[in-house]
Amino acid sequence: MIRALQKLQRRNLAKRGFESWIVLMRILFGLGWLLAGVTKITGKSWFSEPGVFLRDYLIDALGKPHVPGFYKYFIEEAALNHVMFLNYIIPAVQIILGLMLIIGLLTFPSILIFLFMHINFILSGNMNLISLTLYTSAFGLLLSGRRAYILSLDRYFKLENLFVFNKNKYRSAESSNEIQQEDMKKLLQYAINEISASVEEMQAAQNHRIEKLIAYLEETHFQENKKLEQQLKQDQFNKQQGDIVPRYSGDRIENVKGVNGSRTF
Repeated sequence: MIRALQKLQRRNLAKRGFESWIVLMRILFGLGWLLAGVTKITGKSWFSEPGVFLRDYLIDALGKPHVPGFYKYFIEEAALNHVMFLNYIIPAVQIILGLMLIIGLLTFPSILIFLFMHINFILSGNMNLISLTLYTSAFGLLLSGRRAYILSLDRYFKLENLFVFNKNKYRSAESSNEIQQEDMKKLLQYAINEISASVEEMQAAQNHRIEKLIAYLEETHFQENKKLEQQLKQDQFNKQQGDIVPRYSGDRIENVKGVNGSRTF
């Protein structure tokens, strides 16, 4: 009993430790993006010389050999044509979503937006230890599921069910389909049993009617045979009585026996 309690305590302690690590990773992930946005405002001339730093960064990316061809096309046709818009939107998104991740509001949409931005940074040739850490943290938070909502406003406002990638939801859907299939099998089996029972009842009723018909025919045949036997007996009796003809002669009765027989007076 004591060993079981100790094992349960160690399991709960490990679970709390893992959940605390997820919360810390979410906060640090949001803090990293928040600082990235703040440093763009305070340095690198993002706002003192709008568009200069970002334009130079994109042009440098075009000259890097490991930048994919499709992304170079994206830089030339889209990014460079909207440098001023990207110059203001990038730090604003980093600051706002970084704060939202720290407090745990709209956690998963924020992670997905940051992951999209981070993929763009990697494709542009900006790959270092910090980028790799942020990239790994994003996937770690996505795979953590509901644990990313611990100590968050999403859980306080009950928003976690809107964005969480819950495996149990798919499992429950599969279980529901299995239950529906089982119900269909049971319904089909019930229908088959009912049909079989109905066929058996009809067969039993048919057999009963046949038996009654056979009994009726046997009774009728027996009665017909009985009547025939009685008729034959009656005919034989009548024939025997027909051979003796009584005659009256005064006070005596004469019995005349047949045509060829003798007379008695």
